[in-house]
Amino acid sequence: MKKICILFLLITSTVTAQKKLDKLLNTWNTRNVPYISVQTLALPKTEAILLDAREPKEYEVSHLKDAIYVGYNKFKLKETVAKLPKDKDAKIVVYCSLGVRSETVAHKLIEAGYTNVYNLYGGIFKWKNNNFKVVDTLGNTTEKVHAFDKKWGKYLKEGKKVY
Repeated sequence: MKKICILFLLITSTVTAQKKLDKLLNTWNTRNVPYISVQTLALPKTEAILLDAREPKEYEVSHLKDAIYVGYNKFKLKETVAKLPKDKDAKIVVYCSLGVRSETVAHKLIEAGYTNVYNLYGGIFKWKNNNFKVVDTLGNTTEKVHAFDKKWGKYLKEGKKVY
């Protein structure tokens, strides 16, 4: 009976967290960029160019392996395009903390003619919450994730929060 109660609590808390994230993203995003789930991105055969749309201090704490920093506040489309393949059909996944800033950056790429661009649903927080690895600037696996601030950091459940 005790195991059943624990399982019920785990399932309930996961569903509740998912609903909160859905509500947050529905509030802030326009859904003009398709989402890709962290589970799909983590599949071994999923190849994509990863773009990190967070700020330098966030990227320096940790990021997804092989992600290219493009930023948000000082995002420059021309500089970003120079880092991308000429093939505008190449798969590109943009992420940030949760998926709000990344939608803006991803939409600019779509407007520039890129046809296979996705927003990582739940961003690096959901990635880490699913126990997928993040790396530091030296490429070493780390538990640290920049949690942006206390308000947004509540969505990061796994890893070590850095502010």
